[in-house]
Amino acid sequence: MVLSSRRRWLLLTVVSAGLLLITLDNSILYAALPTLVEDLGASSSESLWIINAYPVVMAGLLLGSGTLGDRVGHRRMFLIGLVVFGTASLAAAFSSSPEALIAARAFLAVGAAAMMPATLALIRVTFEDERERNVAIAVWGSLAIVGSGLGPIVSGVLLNSFWWGSVFLINVPVVIAAIVATLVLAPPNDADPSKRWDLTSSLLALVALVGLVIAIKETAKTSPAPLVVAAALLAAAVGGWAFARRQRRLPDPLLDFAIFRNPAFLSGVLAAGLSMFAIAGIQLVTTQRFQLVEGFTPLRAGLLVAAVALGALPTAMVGGAVLHRVGLLPIVAGGLALATAGAAVVLVSFDTSMGLLVTGLLLTGAGLGAAMAVASSAIMGNVPARRAGMASSVEEVSYEFGSLIAVALLGSLLTAVYNMSIDLPAGAPDRARDSLDAALTLGTDHPSLITAASEAFDNAYFVVMIVVTAVMAVGAIATGLLLRRHGPGSALSATEHAVEAPAHH
Repeated sequence: MVLSSRRRWLLLTVVSAGLLLITLDNSILYAALPTLVEDLGASSSESLWIINAYPVVMAGLLLGSGTLGDRVGHRRMFLIGLVVFGTASLAAAFSSSPEALIAARAFLAVGAAAMMPATLALIRVTFEDERERNVAIAVWGSLAIVGSGLGPIVSGVLLNSFWWGSVFLINVPVVIAAIVATLVLAPPNDADPSKRWDLTSSLLALVALVGLVIAIKETAKTSPAPLVVAAALLAAAVGGWAFARRQRRLPDPLLDFAIFRNPAFLSGVLAAGLSMFAIAGIQLVTTQRFQLVEGFTPLRAGLLVAAVALGALPTAMVGGAVLHRVGLLPIVAGGLALATAGAAVVLVSFDTSMGLLVTGLLLTGAGLGAAMAVASSAIMGNVPARRAGMASSVEEVSYEFGSLIAVALLGSLLTAVYNMSIDLPAGAPDRARDSLDAALTLGTDHPSLITAASEAFDNAYFVVMIVVTAVMAVGAIATGLLLRRHGPGSALSATEHAVEAPAHH
């Protein structure tokens, strides 16, 4: 069924709105976290799970949801995802405890995992002209950056007038409008019952990821429980081993590990994952630091970290436009190198100069925007046509995994360093070691505690930014080595292959 030009672009708006919801919910809680923690009485571990439940469940389910979409039809999959997402948003908005909110966030991830591959697949089946499809996919891809940048701002605007549940409630009218528009605009459902969907593989991936996150969080505690760490690592190892073993035996695996042997493909996966690691990590710790230490409102903190997205948008557009001329190497490795420099500027200026800090955030965003812009071309252009759906799933998982590890690792590191470096004044309760939120609450009776806690948090922020800077530097070197033989000519052929094998599920 060939849709009219107007209907095609309207449908792109609808699926883009779905993707925007998914990416917004990755970052919308960063600015809302201090308010939410105070109102719900969440511990530092619970607050990290409130954020992490979303990317960990989504990353576990994404590999399989594309195949399920092939089986039941991408139009139906998108609609199911919207309904689940809207219902989970209502549940999250009215959660009365940290546990209820964590469960609602996991449920949100189920809806997001159903929607995300379907958005790309609907673009593929709707836009039959190659040039139109490339433009549509470029618009789709840029929303990952827009969504991550808008999240803290939207959160800040809402929290100025409403309670924290509004950051979830805002999803509901968008979901309702998207459902109606999809029913009117989307092409007929394209189900293929012959396609196999392997739920077991998705669950094994989920077990491995949850085990890894629990191990990271538990290790970062002041007094980690060795049995919990051992059990979590065992679950991660067994889940990962069983997943890999099952993929080798399946006739149609969710993931063929052989595709990672292509250096350009691997560089794209690294660029996607490391870019989201840096964006999520910087946004998470910076919004908290400037609200809790400097007294910023959620909106002001959100606008500050939006500098990353602001820096990323122009280089993302330019990167895609010049790829065929300059090749992957300078854009991917050079982008990560520029991000390293930007993170280093943030590292040395966060407590001294707001102008330098914003400059560092803009530079970091500019580097990451360039790398992210061509990561899709590197991934999609370096697999055979029959693996294009698998490659697009790997791309989506790379982004989610980057965010997931950033929140799990850097959030836990922030808490651990704060805990170890705080020098409690005489008479201050030991509970102030748990988090800066707890110290600020207790500080009304112990004024010197607030100063000590703020200094400890700045120490923790400094350590986290050292890690982000080092990871970006390693990423720049690694992708530079992987792409050292990948010149403009081979980059052009990669782009041509991507046209022959558009992203689908």
